[in-house]
Amino acid sequence: MSKPAKNLLRLLCTSGLILLMAAALNFAVDPLQLFRPARIFPAMYSPDTRMQNAGLIRSQDFDTVFMGTSLAIHFRQSDMDRILGVRSLKLAMPGSSSKEQSFVLAAAVERRPKRVVWQMDEWIFREATDIDKNIHLPADLYRRNTKGVASYLFDGAMARESLWLLARSIPPLQPLVARLTNGVLFKFPIARVDDINALRPDYDVSEAYNSKKALAAFTRMTAARSAYLAEGYNYDAMIWRFEQDAIGLIGKNPDVKFDIYFPPYSILQFVAMRDTSPATLKIVYDFSTHAASRLLQYPNVSLHDFRAAKEITHDLNNYADMVHHSPAIDLKVLSMLAEGKYVVDRAAPTAPLEHLKTQIEAYRIEQPR
Repeated sequence: MSKPAKNLLRLLCTSGLILLMAAALNFAVDPLQLFRPARIFPAMYSPDTRMQNAGLIRSQDFDTVFMGTSLAIHFRQSDMDRILGVRSLKLAMPGSSSKEQSFVLAAAVERRPKRVVWQMDEWIFREATDIDKNIHLPADLYRRNTKGVASYLFDGAMARESLWLLARSIPPLQPLVARLTNGVLFKFPIARVDDINALRPDYDVSEAYNSKKALAAFTRMTAARSAYLAEGYNYDAMIWRFEQDAIGLIGKNPDVKFDIYFPPYSILQFVAMRDTSPATLKIVYDFSTHAASRLLQYPNVSLHDFRAAKEITHDLNNYADMVHHSPAIDLKVLSMLAEGKYVVDRAAPTAPLEHLKTQIEAYRIEQPR
């Protein structure tokens, strides 16, 4: 054999050995806990929910799944457990479409939870990329098929995470590794499931959530960016997605209780539509009418409509913009779910919407003094 051929063979063998070592390391440490819950090595978690959820579904014990968008991302599982009396798993994903949510929920429902709490609004039912073309959602990790397992085991970046977790388990190295845990150098900087995307205790809530922020967002949306309010609002497309992603999942799982809630957007969201995009507001009304009627056809569904909860939605100090509410409202939402407040009557599925319409028509903007 010639020298170049020998060198090539050595290179191939070395490369293969490195890949096998990486796969063995990733399997042993299992940073995502895709194969087993963490026992030997410390569990750490990523704020990248689209990736982390694949591991949480496999590693956590739960009887209730919590799904939503950025409006639900800061909820704490400990609060859900305490207020709702459940053992929860938060799978909320910021900016997620119904297609993503339904796919992730379908994987979670395979674990046979008793209950799904689903924060749902018309915006999630926009057109979205096919699951297998979505570069942000590792679909094959959820499926745990050959492609997904191989991509996980032979991932060099994941091997680096495994080495870090391995180092973290060695007592003399723990202080140094802890200082490097900043979410920039490593993908898994969070030590507790309860802290995934939850706000820190020292977070300045009053600075982030106040009426000036909410009104400033209203001004922006009704001026230079008024077209933003109508983006993605195509009634026929939204209804099709709703039937595929929400009704399809609910219909296939009659033994699972679905607690669906429409979140308490500030009144400004709808007033902005009223003043600058009435056609969009009509789509919201028409979609809400269809969704409420269809959801309440299923005996395993309870629907809560918090959009007309005036004590929340008219207090602009609860908001960082026109839709994102403060941690205090997170807790209020959980309490209202537990108490059965704002439950939609099956005999009058559009009654809450009529209350909301009345509020929207009557509301007038008052600038802060």
